[in-house]
Amino acid sequence: MAIEAVLFDFGGVFTLSPFTAVKAAGEALGVDGDVVMALCFGPYDEDTDHAWHRMERGELSLVDCRDELIAGAAAAGHELDPMALLRSMGGDDDQREPMVERARAVKARGLKTAVVTNNVKEFGDGWRKMVPVDELFDAVIDSSAVGIRKPDPRIYHLALDALGGVAPESAVLVDDAAGNIKAAQAIGIHGVLVGPDRLAAMDELEALL
Repeated sequence: MAIEAVLFDFGGVFTLSPFTAVKAAGEALGVDGDVVMALCFGPYDEDTDHAWHRMERGELSLVDCRDELIAGAAAAGHELDPMALLRSMGGDDDQREPMVERARAVKARGLKTAVVTNNVKEFGDGWRKMVPVDELFDAVIDSSAVGIRKPDPRIYHLALDALGGVAPESAVLVDDAAGNIKAAQAIGIHGVLVGPDRLAAMDELEALL
């Protein structure tokens, strides 16, 4: 089938990767990067009752999530504030505007577009100010608003339905989490995994289109 729609992740695609930022910030404090990732984000390629996952589903406030994560880290013998670690991703990002332009070009080709993001309810206004959301995307699927987070396949079906009932085989997911890509591919959606060079992923998308 011809590609009709592109589903974009937000963090790690249009912004610097929160995973890379947290891992690096934790290592700077002398904590193994994989340990930091597990404490902050849980098993991110699954959908569980970890505090971060519940927050992304809108079941837990940012404040309560932070308290649970700090307590969990302390129980594991580490003094970590995951929200403080996330603040380290606020540096210069020379790829954001080029990524916006590439997404704009995708939409200009007549393809349907959606952003499908695991997000935090309290960040609802802030992230929308970072890119021209209404211009770039025909649909916005925010995990904290719909109560479902990636990699749950239902969130991809929500996006496809919001775009007018696009078939999975006619859609592509652009995402920086391998587990999210794998889950999308399991229902027939094509996948483009985003790495540190986010523009290279857009080159891969263009080749697929």
